[in-house]
Amino acid sequence: MADEARQADVAQRGAQVMPFALSSTIHIFTKTPDGGAQQVVVRDLADTEQIKLVREHLQEMQTRFERGDFSGPSHIHGDDMPGLAALRSAKPGEISFAYRDIDDGAEITYRTTDATLLVAIHAWFDAQVSDHGADAVEVHEHRQARMP
Repeated sequence: MADEARQADVAQRGAQVMPFALSSTIHIFTKTPDGGAQQVVVRDLADTEQIKLVREHLQEMQTRFERGDFSGPSHIHGDDMPGLAALRSAKPGEISFAYRDIDDGAEITYRTTDATLLVAIHAWFDAQVSDHGADAVEVHEHRQARMP
């Protein structure tokens, strides 16, 4: 787990990239055998404005990721973030990024058949869980959360 100073820095830089309130959401990272799923969900289901902002942001991120643009996560977590270099260097089609609305937010699903990129996705997820502290959790495929 990242130290409190790093988590505070990440939260501050995140506010420059993410239009929704980090404290009003939870980032959920689920690793799968072929990639994983990243969900951003609101803490208060009645907060329809935050849900809208989450959905708009994740749709934009999915589009950027498809183009190999990881500038948002790089700005928030740093260029040396685990897994980021491999994700940036992936050739078109080596990773698929699928967006979908979920009841309380949105989700991007990552899929690859490349073993190196799979390791990179999982390392990238781990780094985000660490950096976001109490605002992120890792959920195993069978849906048991590891709370920070």
